Amino acid sequence: MPKMLWISALILAASLPATPAAAAAPELLAFPGAVGSAATTPGGRGGRIIRVTTLAPHGPGSLKAAIEAKGPRIIVFEVGGVIDMGRTTLTITEPYLTIAGQTAPGPGITLIRTGIDVKTHDVVMRHLRVYTGVDGQPKRSGWEADAFSTVAAHDVIVDHCTFLWAIDENMSASGPRFAGKDVTEWRRNTSHDITFSNNLAAEGLADASHPKGEHSKGSLVHDNTTGILFYRNIWAHNVERSPLVKGGAQAALVNNLIYDPQHRAVHYNLMNLEWVGHPYVTGQITAVGNVFRGGNDTDEGLPFLMLGGDGDLQYYGKDNIAVDRHGNALPEFGRYGETRAELIRAKAPLAPLDGIKILPSRDVETSVLATAGARPWARDAEEIRILFFIAEGRGDIIDDEKQVSAYPKVEAPVRAPFVESEWDLATMEPRSGRYPGQTAPMPQEHLSARDRDSRGGVK
Repeated sequence: MPKMLWISALILAASLPATPAAAAAPELLAFPGAVGSAATTPGGRGGRIIRVTTLAPHGPGSLKAAIEAKGPRIIVFEVGGVIDMGRTTLTITEPYLTIAGQTAPGPGITLIRTGIDVKTHDVVMRHLRVYTGVDGQPKRSGWEADAFSTVAAHDVIVDHCTFLWAIDENMSASGPRFAGKDVTEWRRNTSHDITFSNNLAAEGLADASHPKGEHSKGSLVHDNTTGILFYRNIWAHNVERSPLVKGGAQAALVNNLIYDPQHRAVHYNLMNLEWVGHPYVTGQITAVGNVFRGGNDTDEGLPFLMLGGDGDLQYYGKDNIAVDRHGNALPEFGRYGETRAELIRAKAPLAPLDGIKILPSRDVETSVLATAGARPWARDAEEIRILFFIAEGRGDIIDDEKQVSAYPKVEAPVRAPFVESEWDLATMEPRSGRYPGQTAPMPQEHLSARDRDSRGGVK
């Protein structure tokens, strides 16, 4: 380079603002494939490893004790099996936590007669089953647990979990509506920046022990929550709320499968009765590449999206499929309630979709049936039943888990040591590329002994 050009280049470089080294490197994702505004939460990264060594509901070595510990921590499992919480809810109040259900030896971890409430921030929860159930309680008697809910939490990822038989919602983002003096504070003080990805949320119990009566619900996105992303989940056999987005909330739905909702699939509702004395805030829903299929219980002509209540909704929709059980097209939009609420169609997504791999809607059903739920490489009997029924167009809304099955039995734990060198502790992914008990790269069909025999002994 000639000397004068070289000097000019130096002068130009000196005049440019300095770029911090940290700004040049992208933030580390919580795990490969993490998406949404919570994607870079550290969870318990860098904290101590806490080993769960018992299936007991509480005490030393229990999941409950590990959850209640303070400071950054990664919970790993040296046992696999069923944890019976005896109709008590697990509450997470200490931040910077990773629950790595993927580390459990087969059959993984299944929590029964319980729900999980997250009331803190920076939590990553993966590869757990939560089967709440009515547990024989009388109708309307008061047992009303969500299978999973955030409560004024933020920067939370719930990935590859299975939630069944909730008495209230199967998986939700909730909190106070009006904590603070204005909408900015309302949104800061309730749940925000929550990602639900690759989960199965099914068979919310209808006429069970909830004191309000019928309460089979998929997901509630509560008033003024923001940054809520549902990505590649399955909702199946819930009366409504797949999901329900409440007043002023902001949610994105990408590549989800909604099967056999009864009275409502996606819906929005700002209720005047709940907003008295507060100015209405317009809600936002971005829905891209989702599939809604009617089933045995779905109301005839049910729309993909319904608007209720009094508040306006901004809506962006692209490449969504809505069909009845016979494959006939269903309406995109409908109403429940004749008010002044308006649907305001947006010309561009209302939520950031950068970094999210979006499949064409025609590919969604095949893809999510293969990957959703707690352990796609080693599913249990309930997951197999529900997923095959979805594929076959079967299944129903239920009031009691006994109508379809029963709680899995609490048996002797399966044990295996957690070996730190076999895992990437920054992401809690196995260095081998396969999870405990995984023998094939993709889920395989599960056959009974009779089926195997009739097909020539195939496995």
